[in-house]
Amino acid sequence: MPTPDSQEGGAPALRGGSARAEPLRAALPLELGLLGRTLLHAAAVGTVAGLFGVGFLFALERTQSFLLEGLAGYEPLRAAGEGAVRAAAGRSFHPFLLVLIPAAGGLASGVLSRLFAPETAGGGGDAVIEAYHHGGAIRPRVLLVKPLTAVLALGSGGSGGREGPTMHIGGAIGAWVGRLVPASASERRILVAAGIAAGISAVFRTPLGAALLAVEMLYRDDFESDALIPAILASVVAYAVALVLLGPAKLFGHLPHSELVPAHLPLFVLLGVVVAAAGAGFVAVLRAVQRWSGRSPLPSWARPGLGGLLMGALGTAVALLMRRWYGGEAVGLGVFGGGYGAAQVALTGLRGLQPGWALVGLLLLLAAGKAVATALTVGSGASAGDFAPSVVMGALVGGAFGVAASLLIHDPRVSPTAFALVGMGTFYGALANTPLAAVVLVCELAGSYDLLVPMMLATGVGYVALKNVLLYPAQPASRSDTPAFRAQAEHLARVLQGEGLLACHVLRRPELAQVEPRTPLRALLAAASAGARQQVLVVAHPERGPAGLVDLKRLRELPFEDLDWMLAADVMVPFLAVGPGDGLPRVARLLLSSELPELPVVGEGGVEGFVGWPDLAPAAETGGAAPG
Repeated sequence: MPTPDSQEGGAPALRGGSARAEPLRAALPLELGLLGRTLLHAAAVGTVAGLFGVGFLFALERTQSFLLEGLAGYEPLRAAGEGAVRAAAGRSFHPFLLVLIPAAGGLASGVLSRLFAPETAGGGGDAVIEAYHHGGAIRPRVLLVKPLTAVLALGSGGSGGREGPTMHIGGAIGAWVGRLVPASASERRILVAAGIAAGISAVFRTPLGAALLAVEMLYRDDFESDALIPAILASVVAYAVALVLLGPAKLFGHLPHSELVPAHLPLFVLLGVVVAAAGAGFVAVLRAVQRWSGRSPLPSWARPGLGGLLMGALGTAVALLMRRWYGGEAVGLGVFGGGYGAAQVALTGLRGLQPGWALVGLLLLLAAGKAVATALTVGSGASAGDFAPSVVMGALVGGAFGVAASLLIHDPRVSPTAFALVGMGTFYGALANTPLAAVVLVCELAGSYDLLVPMMLATGVGYVALKNVLLYPAQPASRSDTPAFRAQAEHLARVLQGEGLLACHVLRRPELAQVEPRTPLRALLAAASAGARQQVLVVAHPERGPAGLVDLKRLRELPFEDLDWMLAADVMVPFLAVGPGDGLPRVARLLLSSELPELPVVGEGGVEGFVGWPDLAPAAETGGAAPG
């Protein structure tokens, strides 16, 4: 094989840097360059997402404190570990304002979304999944518009979650980092997934569950394994940032220990069926509101205001009923905001609420109210997520099931807390097609894996029962159903017609010389201008041969100022080549998996040429020889 300094196609060889580190690399065969790049990218995504998440939570608390507590005199019940920026005590309760404030917040959210970034309307989960499967492109303005619209919708009491918006914000951060650093199309998508994980981890503080959720929610029946490690790294960094700035408090505090009772496993199977039915009912209500909103004569920016008005009326009615039935301490037990306070009641109870059939009815009533309130908020287009409401509804249904089971079978070992936790994971895991992530998320929230077996059982039952119910319609079934795969499959289908053709029949002779890993990018770009058709450069060590490939199209997309300090090693991908005797179907499959525009053809004499999609399809159709 020729050295990188040899002349290929008449182009002068480029040299750069020193080889002093080569003996060390030979003695220590670790992918330190790849490791460093992965850590750097994940740390950047996690740090920015962590800071954004903490700032978002603070702004949300401030807004809610001013609007709901300060103006309306209404304080939603909070979970034990939720931070609170409280308004001055002694505010009188104003039900009329409580009806209007969500309408004003929804209207403001709708106007801002429509004016600056229509993709920020709605929960955020579906939008980031769709962006992921269309190249990972998310406009930078989402980083500013989504937090603002979500703070307005949720801070005014809209029934939705903060995790959905942070999924979208985190994905936008990943896409932004993918534009700043040299990254291929697949790497940019992976950074979007890492951003999703970091966004959830920053606000939910469940680092492993967040990472699993980010790679599991992208498909209905598949798993983005390539994104798992970057997602874990970004999630850990975001969690560390949130931990430093917010402290280590658990969302639901220290929950009572739940012991696994094998005799209760059939009850958890039944719980999976009941929760699945409740989940299907919620999605049906959500889709009905979305259809109603879509047919409304109101402009799209005004619909969240109408949804907020109806939701405010419902939430105020629930608050007044709670005050009438259980006194002033229960007035905050309602459907405003994320609703984690209601989930806390299902888990640990509330003073004045005695276990009995009345409590079962109350928890189910709250679950139904939360479903309608969330559908009105999210379905009308307000920027609020569906993650928290799903978790809350699951806890309420599970808690009601647990209380009913204890009343019916008279077994003191039946723990409503355990059924509430399992219901929490089953509801979202089954609806979002994320059973594994939901199991880990809830175990992290509980602070133990005592309920791992019943959680797996109930979530598996719910997942199978809800196979035809989608919370996120943008989820493709698997990788083979994604737009990118379908477009590549069309290329492959044409190439398969040329089964007898080999790579040597269609290769193009090299036009550019190989370069060393320490070659500055500006030199690469200058050399690339001499090549008429070659789209990929071979990066090779002087002694050890090929080390990687540089996609010249991606090189030209880098910011101009980066060309002075970045090297070929910073932008190269692992070396991949085909042989002259490889058939066109194999060449096509390697092009599909690498996402490179072309690959080098390496024979006994070294790099003999290059072959790419433009060369394959015409040759496959005509059975002809090399195009030039």
